[in-house]
Amino acid sequence: MSTTERPRILVVGGGYVGLYAARRILKKLRYGEATVTVVDPRSYMTYQPFLPEAAAGSISPRHVVVPLRRVLPKAEVLTGRVTSIDQDRKAATVAPLVGEAYEVPFDYLIVALGAVSRTFPVPGLAEQGIGMKGIEEAIGLRNHMLEQFDKADSTNDPDIRRKALTFVFVGGGFAGAETIGEVEDLARDATTYYPGIRREDMRFLLVDVADRILPEVGPKLGEWGREHLQKRGIEVHLGTSMTSCVDGHVVLSNGIEVDSDTIVWTAGVKPNPALARYGLPLGPRGHVDTEATLRVKGTGHIWSAGDNAQVPDLAAREAGQENAWCPPNAQHALRQAKVLGDNVVAALRGFPETEYRHASKGAVAGLGLRKGVAMIKLGPLTLRLRGRLGWYLHRTYHGMAVPTWNRKIRVFADWTLALFLKREVVSLGAIQNPREEFYEAAAPVTASAAGQSDDRRAGNTGRRQRANAR
Repeated sequence: MSTTERPRILVVGGGYVGLYAARRILKKLRYGEATVTVVDPRSYMTYQPFLPEAAAGSISPRHVVVPLRRVLPKAEVLTGRVTSIDQDRKAATVAPLVGEAYEVPFDYLIVALGAVSRTFPVPGLAEQGIGMKGIEEAIGLRNHMLEQFDKADSTNDPDIRRKALTFVFVGGGFAGAETIGEVEDLARDATTYYPGIRREDMRFLLVDVADRILPEVGPKLGEWGREHLQKRGIEVHLGTSMTSCVDGHVVLSNGIEVDSDTIVWTAGVKPNPALARYGLPLGPRGHVDTEATLRVKGTGHIWSAGDNAQVPDLAAREAGQENAWCPPNAQHALRQAKVLGDNVVAALRGFPETEYRHASKGAVAGLGLRKGVAMIKLGPLTLRLRGRLGWYLHRTYHGMAVPTWNRKIRVFADWTLALFLKREVVSLGAIQNPREEFYEAAAPVTASAAGQSDDRRAGNTGRRQRANAR
């Protein structure tokens, strides 16, 4: 990390808000006006709406992530975690991946840690569950599912086969519904290469405690989405929770019990728990409490936005919804980041800040190849699309929303090639532990070589002793 006498703008988190706010600030800063430092445990930002397609193999995993150093060439990018913040001294403690922690002074602070998976104390969940918050989990889910097909096709044990071909998804929001829709398509394509497995041999279950799925697109499209998934053979259990999954034995609150090797948890998100260590004012659910300008309440140099912030929804409040807060979605995060960046630069120059105000333009969701829903608000009119049209709109919106033209081009190239080439159905399970095979090959040799080395040393000692005796 370089040292500088210029004011430092410290960005904690390199996700949606962190990346876009840093880009906005760097674009507006004059030469030498300030230093922008971004701290994140990963050196890349993940475009999370593409995780279901990455899990199904529709998009290359490399095209779902955006390298921070490439996109922010004029910023300092530190790979580590901010463990504490001293607001009085204006210093943050950074714990790097290796080595001792150190302090980074700042003049302006942006807290953009985002959210983590919201879990409950379900027995067996920590050992059996698979999340869908990062690209690593999406790749792991794809490899895991294809391994289950290998396992089922290679055994004569009906219990092992049934457990391998049963897939349970908990959570019916965007992440859950989109992921189960995408991987069910993957499973159908996989049967082409596994003659001993039919789609009828598989069992897909979608579980949610709510009374509908995809609440973000409204009740009508949500109901269409449920009926569509059920027509594809997916069991949808609403008003239901998972009470246990010890050793893969899934117990649902409605009395259904199944054995499954694949339990995917997408039951919502919560603010990053690290926020509790920063000494910032938090709302009742753990979000950073901010003003409409995205400045943290009670501070003069700290801003926050996105999934880890409690931001007043001025547009909804003006429409009569009292105490409305901006929902934690990408649409708000991207727009908040731009306003936040502008306000930080305004504060740096002594200008007044602007308030964040945005009325939702709708929502889109993909449910697999050529299947999706879209709700678009055009002034007083609401346009609802489903099926192929909804899917086209879903891909168009997210294809244009993914940051940088480099990634846009690569994503659209993946989609174009998929029109002419079949889906790749291959598991790279060894990627989870790539050194295992080498270790098994090298360990015996190492032990043998050590034994031979000991024998040689003993022989040399004996020869020296005999020589000395003569």
